[in-house]
Amino acid sequence: MSSPNIKLLSLLVIAVAFAVLMAHWPALSAKALSFDDNQYLMDNMLVQNPSWTSARLFLTEILKPSTVEGYYQPLAMISLMLDYALGGRENNLLPFHITSLALHIANTALIIILLYLLFGQIWVAAAVGLLFGVHPMTVETIPWVGERKTLLAAFFSLWSLILYVYPRVTGHKSRVTGFYIGSLITYLLALMSKPTSTPLPVVMLLLDYWPLKRLSWKAILEKMPFFAFGGISAIITVISQTRTCGTVMPSRFNPGHIPLVLCHNIIFYLHKIIWPVNLSSHYAFPEPMSLSHPMVLAGVIGTFVLLALLVFSLRWTRAALTGWLIFFVAIFPTMGAIGFTNVIASDKFAYLPSLGLLMVLASFLGACRGNCKAVIKFAAVLAVIASAAAETVATQRYLMYWRDSVTLYERMLTLTPNSAEVYNGLGYTFYLKGKVDDEVKYFRKALELRPDYPPSYCNLGNALVRQGRLDEAISCYRQALQMKPNYTKVYHNLGQTLELQGKFDEAAENFIYTLRLKPDSAETHFNLARCLSTTGNFEDALLHYRRSLELKPDYVPAINGLAWILAVHPDPNMCDANEAVVLAERAAELTNYGDAGILSTLSAAYAAKGRFSEAITMAQKALDIAVAGQDNRSADLVRRQLEMYKQGKSLE
Repeated sequence: MSSPNIKLLSLLVIAVAFAVLMAHWPALSAKALSFDDNQYLMDNMLVQNPSWTSARLFLTEILKPSTVEGYYQPLAMISLMLDYALGGRENNLLPFHITSLALHIANTALIIILLYLLFGQIWVAAAVGLLFGVHPMTVETIPWVGERKTLLAAFFSLWSLILYVYPRVTGHKSRVTGFYIGSLITYLLALMSKPTSTPLPVVMLLLDYWPLKRLSWKAILEKMPFFAFGGISAIITVISQTRTCGTVMPSRFNPGHIPLVLCHNIIFYLHKIIWPVNLSSHYAFPEPMSLSHPMVLAGVIGTFVLLALLVFSLRWTRAALTGWLIFFVAIFPTMGAIGFTNVIASDKFAYLPSLGLLMVLASFLGACRGNCKAVIKFAAVLAVIASAAAETVATQRYLMYWRDSVTLYERMLTLTPNSAEVYNGLGYTFYLKGKVDDEVKYFRKALELRPDYPPSYCNLGNALVRQGRLDEAISCYRQALQMKPNYTKVYHNLGQTLELQGKFDEAAENFIYTLRLKPDSAETHFNLARCLSTTGNFEDALLHYRRSLELKPDYVPAINGLAWILAVHPDPNMCDANEAVVLAERAAELTNYGDAGILSTLSAAYAAKGRFSEAITMAQKALDIAVAGQDNRSADLVRRQLEMYKQGKSLE
């Protein structure tokens, strides 16, 4: 690559990057949380505790991730954890959006570089990269926190393809081995971000067919390490997905289901890419999934027409068929042959696979630029500019729906008014806003539409607990468990509800079962310890408090619970005033000496050490906080403590 070409390519990449930044700028202020963001952020204890320990767990929990239902995706989770360390929270999504937008801009630049390497035309590569970067179908990968995996997997996949292509088009054959190793490593990193990158070796073979024109047995054999990594990743993905979330294998579908889904999606994606209107994060399955549905019938007819045209195009070029095959191969893992999701299609699934269609467009524009009359070239330039402008407008309009969660879900309900999943998600947004009556309404609506939907029973149970309707909540939890016997979250929530009813033994049984399914839950160990402590089983309670703190060292409730037992237990084998003081002081520091319960524990620890003046000071401060907060129960308990400390007595 000559120096002038490098300078021009760099300038065009910068210009396109700026255009993409401006098109997606509203994403930085988006406050919407989408379907599984609770798993990736709000309920993910590892993301919320940035540390080497969390990173190690993300990397080593291969066959059964503990914090996210689904597949092995450690690099995506570590990436979100780092954004959390930079201040990202559910009420401050800016750090997440900055990283995601930066990745999208980087991916756009990588696509431009790859297209330039493949076709050797800088302006064409930049134009096609621009159309990708500002396209509305790329929107949801940026404001949707949980879709970091899509961006990160595409980033490493594109690097893998560039490192594979570069020595084969530039003639740097002396360094092929180094580039080959780099390509293999980045492919592995892509798989560790999101396993939908698995088909990349097949994409490489298709590139060998066109435009590299080097397909041979040697080209096939050199992909064997890639296929080995991909095969291992596929096995891990099926196992982890089945264990944590569930899968529907092809044998469980009726014979015509998968072909109909494939035909529907082939035309659906092409339609959305060419005419991106009514985009949504939830595309429901057509009902019924048969030729009697107009969209399914259109998909079947359209697929046969498309395939005929693609085969016919081979008389002139390999571009159309090969580019479409690259798209199809890359998107195939998400096309529904193995059921793992409640949507028939998704914009994010087309993010990286769209490379195949971009290659067809680049080939077409390259041919126009080289062989066509000036008027056709001018028309092509105008078409690119007009398309980019229209896409930018559509992108910014779509981003308006991401300004908050209610607006986003209301938009989805407008497009899919009979979706239980969307009503369930809209209900969750009201939970985040603290509007429990609206929660109940939407969760009940979800169950009207789909009575066999365990997540809505779970969420409705949670909402009923917040309303104080504990018996009804327990009934919902039990119905969820009938449909999904290993529903870990429900066992945990059921245990908490039984604990509220004073049924501590039954609650403990549910926490124990939860730990069988999810042994590394710090919160469940804490809840079990609290139940055991209440029923007098202090020895086991201490074990579970300590295990909770091993998993989450700064978990204040567990620190406080452990410190209390060590401070007040009458058995000298269990009482340890020195450790109690250390723990209680740590809990007080973590809460800025502003929690009455923790200061009460600290006063008890001081008293156990015979430091009564300090015990009185802390107890008085705890009393002041309790009175200010109108917490009469805590205030009464602390007053009794104060009287004992003034008499020189410790608690027992």
